[in-house]
Amino acid sequence: MSENLDIKNENKDKFTLFLKENLKKIIILIIITVIIFSFFIFFKISDENKDKLISEKYIQAGIYLSKNKKIESKKLFEEIIYEKNKFYSVLALNTILEKKLENNKNKIMEYFEIIEKLNYSSEKKDLINLKKALYLINNSEEDEGKKLLNRIIDSDSKLKNIAEEINKQ
Repeated sequence: MSENLDIKNENKDKFTLFLKENLKKIIILIIITVIIFSFFIFFKISDENKDKLISEKYIQAGIYLSKNKKIESKKLFEEIIYEKNKFYSVLALNTILEKKLENNKNKIMEYFEIIEKLNYSSEKKDLINLKKALYLINNSEEDEGKKLLNRIIDSDSKLKNIAEEINKQ
């Protein structure tokens, strides 16, 4: 019994000595961990707030569009594209194309370039390329559109059948 107490006391002494020798290192490690955790939380909250603001812009642009204020709506949709939000940028471009808010081909191609640079899955990239191909074909740039369709077909995408169907026409 006495041996157990001696072992426990010896372990306590070792632990106390370890703490005394490494107290500064332990405190620094804790502080660094708290700082890293705080930065992580800050950036996460910041990203969430940014997403909320972009979603509010998207809703406001839709309201302007419903009130036939196309210029204000187009400006907000452009801002959303330039924000490079993976979700809302594609929606904004689709709305611009569907509602014909922009007539300048170069400007629309610029929008496509911005969106293509975002980090999407291959399926989403194929969908964006299909949309771009359709836009090009509808705007007298059939060769460029067909090249994009052929890339989709060659990549063995899930959109291969759709691209082949469009390419036949």
